[in-house]
Amino acid sequence: MIGGKAAPGYHMAKLIIRLITAIGEVVNEDPMVGDRLKVIYLENYRVSLAEKVIPASDLSEQISTAGTEASGTGNMKFMLNGALTIGTMDGANVEMAEEAGMDNFFIFGMRVKDVDAMDAKGYNAQSYYDRLPELKQAMDQISGGFFSPNDRGLFGEIVNMLMHNDRFKVFADYEDYIKCQDRVSALYMNPKEWTKMVIKNIATSGKFSSDRTIGEYARQIWGVEPSKHKIPPPSEPRE
Repeated sequence: MIGGKAAPGYHMAKLIIRLITAIGEVVNEDPMVGDRLKVIYLENYRVSLAEKVIPASDLSEQISTAGTEASGTGNMKFMLNGALTIGTMDGANVEMAEEAGMDNFFIFGMRVKDVDAMDAKGYNAQSYYDRLPELKQAMDQISGGFFSPNDRGLFGEIVNMLMHNDRFKVFADYEDYIKCQDRVSALYMNPKEWTKMVIKNIATSGKFSSDRTIGEYARQIWGVEPSKHKIPPPSEPRE
């Protein structure tokens, strides 16, 4: 399941959403896997939809390239509701992994220092395309119209962006992501160990309460402390 939205003028985001739905059209009707695997795009992802999806999720994918996601509370909500996280060391994932312990997280990919080092020497998407057959096949299928037989050039812009102008350096994390997904699959086959990790995640998620957050904002940003005076309930008159 993939949920998200595209801003009205964000052409590439809209095209990516169209690719997701196109992949779903192919996978969901495939005679070999169509009854075992579904690709579902959650339209108009919003709070009311998240309230239904998050408590039912086993795995939360938080896979932004390190240093590109300022923060995030959605992944915290998944953690609070018992979903394990596969993700990069980015945004809120960093704090969550610190609380739960790296052994209870599926962390993959570059760290911020690795991204900075790659910026310095240059990112070459072609090298990953040439070295990783599975990645090459995926790109060739997208560019060749496998998922858009009626318009074979429909997703050419996405491939061109990934190959020549990808500021997120997606290919650099690809191989490690696949290996990490193999770890996820192996653990999921062991319900007892999976459940242990779930319990540890939930048990260490208390730091992410709104009470603590607002308290820190009050002290560190606004410079105020809780009142020592007893505040009467709304039903009682006030001075």
